Amino acid sequence: MTKKTFIKILSANDVGATGSHMAGILVPKGDGELLSFLPKLDAKVMNPSAWIDCQTPNGEILRLRFVYYNNRLHALNGTRNEYRITYLTKFLRDAKAQEGDAFEISKLDGQENYSIRVVPAGVSQDVHVDDDAPVRIKLTGGWRRVH
Repeated sequence: MTKKTFIKILSANDVGATGSHMAGILVPKGDGELLSFLPKLDAKVMNPSAWIDCQTPNGEILRLRFVYYNNRLHALNGTRNEYRITYLTKFLRDAKAQEGDAFEISKLDGQENYSIRVVPAGVSQDVHVDDDAPVRIKLTGGWRRVH
């Protein structure tokens, strides 16, 4: 089975350090590989979403929401057109996540549940693979695929 892993370096806003209301971690619209890794959402529907079950390092299963806020496409005065992963605030707080740490989400092909964890800044975020395989691909929006 193949395991795919994506990492996002957390911003001050992601971890609540700015004092603003966070609507989850932004997922870039232009990255087809990351979007295909997450559940498919129907853009014809206003604000479609899907629940994703994620296992934490301590074995707990959390339900996160993957949502496409797209009211700009459906409402006359709509302003949002962005993907987000929400319901992360408590997990990030419990993990003592800070700006510069990484949020990691991975999944084995054929499995339903994802795995999530926070990797402290300065700790290697590489996944060990064959020496011939590429190590990382840089993605937009603070995300990158780890091979």
